[in-house]
Amino acid sequence: MSGPVLIFIAFVILFILSGIKVLNEYERGVVFRLGRVIDPRGPGITWIIPGVDKMVRIGLRVITMDVPPQDVITKDNVSVKVNAVVYFRVVDPIKAVIQVENYLYATSQLAQTTLRSILGQVELDELLSEREKLNVHIQEVLDKHTDPWGIKVSLVEIKYVDLPQEMQRAMARQAEAERERRAKVISAEGEYQAATRLAEASAILSQNPMSLQLRFLQTLTEVASERNSTIVFPIPLDLLRPFFEKGSK
Repeated sequence: MSGPVLIFIAFVILFILSGIKVLNEYERGVVFRLGRVIDPRGPGITWIIPGVDKMVRIGLRVITMDVPPQDVITKDNVSVKVNAVVYFRVVDPIKAVIQVENYLYATSQLAQTTLRSILGQVELDELLSEREKLNVHIQEVLDKHTDPWGIKVSLVEIKYVDLPQEMQRAMARQAEAERERRAKVISAEGEYQAATRLAEASAILSQNPMSLQLRFLQTLTEVASERNSTIVFPIPLDLLRPFFEKGSK
C-alpha cells in the first residue's frame, strides 16, 4: 500500500476514535448538531461526528447545595441570619442545557431569594417553632420555578437561625419567666387539691367526734417515734368524760 493510502486510513481511524465518547450511568450527553439539539445520549459508549457535533455532559445525581447565610427581617421586624441546604437533581437534560445558561448558579440564586422572601413573611416564633412547615413551603416554591429548567427540587432544610445577642438574652428571660409561671401554677394546683382533700376529710371526721380523737392519738404516735424529742400535749376532755359521768352517778 502506498503512503497516501496509509495516511488516509490513519486519518479515518483517528477521526472515528475522536468521536467516541463514554458516558457513565449517572450521566447523559446533550448533543448539538450544527447548533440544533438532538436526543440525549448515554449511558455507555456513543459516537458523535467530530467537528459537527458538540456534546454537553449533564449529571443526573442528586446535588447538595448549601445556601449561604441570608440576612432576613421577619414580619415582626427581627433581623436574623438564616442558611439552608437544598437537594435537587436534573430530570430533563435538554431543558437544563437550553432553558437556562447555568442551572447550578440559577438554582443557587433562586434558593437565596426564595429563602429571604418566604421567611420575611413569618414572625420569629413561627420561624423557630414551625420550621418543618417552612421547609415544605420553600421546597414547593423552588420546585415550581425550576420545573421549566428540567430540575426537580426534592428537599429543603433550614440548617440554623442565628439570632442577635440581645434577642437571645430576651428569649432566655422569657423562657425563665415561663418556667416560673408553670412552677407557681403547679404549686397552686397542689395547694388547691390538698385543701380540697382536707375539707373532705374534715367533713368525714366531723360526723364522729371520736374519730377526731383517734386521729389525734395516731398523730401523737407518729411524733413519738422520734426518741430525741419531748412531747407535751393536753389530755382531751372527751377521754375523761366517761369517768366524770360515772362519778356523778
